[in-house]
Amino acid sequence: SVTPATQGHNCAITRSCRAHAAAATTMRRSRQALLVIACASAYLSPNSGRRATRLHAKEPLLRIGHGYDIHRLDTRDEAGQPIVIAGVRFDGSEGHAPDFELGCVAHSDGDVIYHSVVDAILGALTMPDIGCLFPDNDPRLKGADSSIFMEEAYKRMTDRGYRLGNCDVTLICQKPKVNVDAVGGGLVKEKMVGNVASLLHTDVGMINVKARTHEKVDAVGECRAIECHVVLTLERED
Repeated sequence: SVTPATQGHNCAITRSCRAHAAAATTMRRSRQALLVIACASAYLSPNSGRRATRLHAKEPLLRIGHGYDIHRLDTRDEAGQPIVIAGVRFDGSEGHAPDFELGCVAHSDGDVIYHSVVDAILGALTMPDIGCLFPDNDPRLKGADSSIFMEEAYKRMTDRGYRLGNCDVTLICQKPKVNVDAVGGGLVKEKMVGNVASLLHTDVGMINVKARTHEKVDAVGECRAIECHVVLTLERED
């Protein structure tokens, strides 16, 4: 017969076995997660072992990238933030653009120029786009300054042995106007050019920012959205 002591001992053994099984399962899942992260890192990282060696052996002298971004505009209260374009805030603060009543609806700060430049660099390098690197459902990126995306794109570019050749930006918005004076002096567009050049560690002569309206047509022309196209070249550093 099974005595209470024996029964208690068996229960203790069962609990111990279950605990060991649970620990083993957790460890196995952790190893699987680490493997997934390692595989993703190997794919996303420009310095990933054999893939990097193979890529460097085939790198062309010149690469061309195109980037595009669009964001919806809404009242400042609804958007929860002002419009930010190439690091210039349209909120009337010192050193930035005159205040504008609409804001940009976005997970990060919604900087269409920075986002387009990042996608153009990643595209030129045949790497995953900005949405893969910085998902719009990541709570850590809520309201994030898009300059961090530019810094990451620059790092990936230089790690692959490239420097920026030139960058041509076309900003399309009915409003706000960007060919205006900044608060405290200087021109808004010149500040945009300077910010892009600074983040990409190049001369302002290599950056061009053009702005045009959408002739009051569609969402952009009706001030319900803002969009941007970027074309750039990357030159291999020998």
